[in-house]
Amino acid sequence: MGKKILTLRDLIGAIKDKASQSKAAFISKPSSFSLHLAVLRATTHAPSSPPDDHHISSLLTLGDSSRATASSLIVIIMDRLHRTGDSTVALKCLLIIHQIIKRGPFILQDQLSIFPATGGRNYLKLSAFRDGATASRFTISAWIRFYSRYIESLLYTSRTLGYFLSSSASCTTDEKISTFLNSDLIRDVNSLVQLIEETVKLPDSLLLDGNKLLYEVIGLLCSDYLSTVNELLIRLCEFKERLSCLSFGDSVELSFILKRLEGCKERLSVLFSVKKPSTELLWCSVSELSLKINDLKVDFSKRKLIMFEKSSESARFNNRVMKFGDSVQFSSGRYEMTNLPLMIVKGRN
Repeated sequence: MGKKILTLRDLIGAIKDKASQSKAAFISKPSSFSLHLAVLRATTHAPSSPPDDHHISSLLTLGDSSRATASSLIVIIMDRLHRTGDSTVALKCLLIIHQIIKRGPFILQDQLSIFPATGGRNYLKLSAFRDGATASRFTISAWIRFYSRYIESLLYTSRTLGYFLSSSASCTTDEKISTFLNSDLIRDVNSLVQLIEETVKLPDSLLLDGNKLLYEVIGLLCSDYLSTVNELLIRLCEFKERLSCLSFGDSVELSFILKRLEGCKERLSVLFSVKKPSTELLWCSVSELSLKINDLKVDFSKRKLIMFEKSSESARFNNRVMKFGDSVQFSSGRYEMTNLPLMIVKGRN
């Protein structure tokens, strides 16, 4: 019985795909029909597999021709995403956007980064997405809401860094990082940790059994996580070199960010069981840096106490001097006038 329902659903999906292609042929301009067709082929209703890599590659190639073409392609993808109520189509659209971030040509990534021009937190407008056709699709809707929020965070982090995280074209060097201000480094680390905090919100009901679309999502998330780890490592290593010149405020802010990152460790170990030297090094660096910052805060407190004591002694000394002045009953103005010639003479010498 279940098999017949699945076959019927596939048939309905195929009919919808054909209808969409026919509609695109009627309403599209000749110059944009190939773009519509490329998007429709990559975002079919077939739930059995993720977008074919050949179709994604063709779509990315089309977006690499001109700025106007790239802009039109992004608009078509977003229009497809926002108009559909089908969880399979929505998930495939999000996968395509993620693939553009990861391996798209610069001109296509650039158009994605500025869409929409008004910006906003609900960038992909899927916070209320629901597909109630079946129980499994309703559950997958939670994945879509999570995945859209994650991609919004990925785009935000990429804007903060100045390049697309996990993109094959992105590169960060120790030499470049060494030129950053402390405030810039803290801003970057905070943005990267925010992305990790969004990652660990992945739904508990994995539904991975046989769902190749969700396996594809997990694979991309894992790749992003490893890229995020590398970006964090470079910046935390730089902070180790700068500990002696961190202000008290910067050290407190960095300490708070590291605590938030440590709070994600357990959940990350469940989501991404694969262990890499870089991830082990990250947690060692976080622990080491946290300890050093705590020592630094203790040192700040000691120095502050010493300065307070010196200030108190100075105040007591000044108070004794002023009491002596009071005993001979000089007014403040007269006292200054009395000492003025002496200061002028000293200045001339």
